[in-house]
Amino acid sequence: MPPLNRLWPRQPAGYWLALLAVSLLCAWLLQQAAFPAAFLIGPMLSALVFSLRGASLRLPRQCFVGSQAIIGCIVAQTITTSIVASIARDGVLMLLIVGTTVVAGGVVGWVVMKTGTLPGSTAAWGSSPGGASAMIGMAESFGADVRLVAFMQYLRVLMVVLSAALATHFLQGSGLAATVHSTVSSTVMVDSWSAITLTLVVAVVGAWLGQQWRIPGGALLVPMLLGAVLHASGWANLALPFWLQSCAYIALGWYVGLGFNRNILVYALRALPVLLTATFLLIALCGCSAWMLTQILHTDPLTAYLATSPGGLDSVTIIALGSHADIPFVLAVQTLRLFVVILTGPWIAKLICRFA
Repeated sequence: MPPLNRLWPRQPAGYWLALLAVSLLCAWLLQQAAFPAAFLIGPMLSALVFSLRGASLRLPRQCFVGSQAIIGCIVAQTITTSIVASIARDGVLMLLIVGTTVVAGGVVGWVVMKTGTLPGSTAAWGSSPGGASAMIGMAESFGADVRLVAFMQYLRVLMVVLSAALATHFLQGSGLAATVHSTVSSTVMVDSWSAITLTLVVAVVGAWLGQQWRIPGGALLVPMLLGAVLHASGWANLALPFWLQSCAYIALGWYVGLGFNRNILVYALRALPVLLTATFLLIALCGCSAWMLTQILHTDPLTAYLATSPGGLDSVTIIALGSHADIPFVLAVQTLRLFVVILTGPWIAKLICRFA
């Protein structure tokens, strides 16, 4: 196959338009297959192929910063009054469960690092059991290789989605497909332009403050915390329509994918057996947390498994909506863990490196 510079004009606009078209097609196909984070993974894979075929494209760093800020607002929007009430009711137990999951992620990161497969910081962020897009967004600020972190995170997401779907099928005794689509389609929201404008203001101001205060990962953390306070308190409604989320995911996917080269890809594929082993180890350790939850709180096994599953918040939400699990409890534990992982990630990464 000839390089891309022989297939498309040399002008950068030609490359970008071609990349956009392929990315949207890839994202649409993944979305039709019900794959989580389709508008991040599709563009990331498309950009990776373009980069490997010789397209000299680089996304400005400010686009990466902007995507971080929007993702921070996406995380903040998950905080609702029902989730806050659930955390207030069972907060101590949830923190215990979240703590065991975070420790499990740290143990897996340390194991990966000790095998020499990946350097410490990259292993720590790649094995963090939080939102994959948030982990990718923060990893670069702490010296990790964002490309390998993305590879680890979405390998884990794929394995967790498959295992959670199988667990739900056997624990519930019925399939997911019929219920997921009917449930999700019934929750259509129309976002007002005033709410969208407010969300963009939170993202811009939060990202600016995060950079001005030189907070590592501040472009994601500050909008996340600011938006969470405003949204959970009811002072303001954050609105993130599909097109806005898609733009953030596409920008992040391109930033990661365009940074790949042949050497990095070969390195990641050689590490695949170790990374798969680490992924299944993390799933098994989180399964132990689920067993603890059934013993202490007498939670049903399906709810416990989904609450402690180390997948992305979006994918676990979709699976939970299509099941008979206690959805507020699952979302509360998953959301709390996401916040804890994002806030403790830098400290855990440094700790893993220190005990190398």
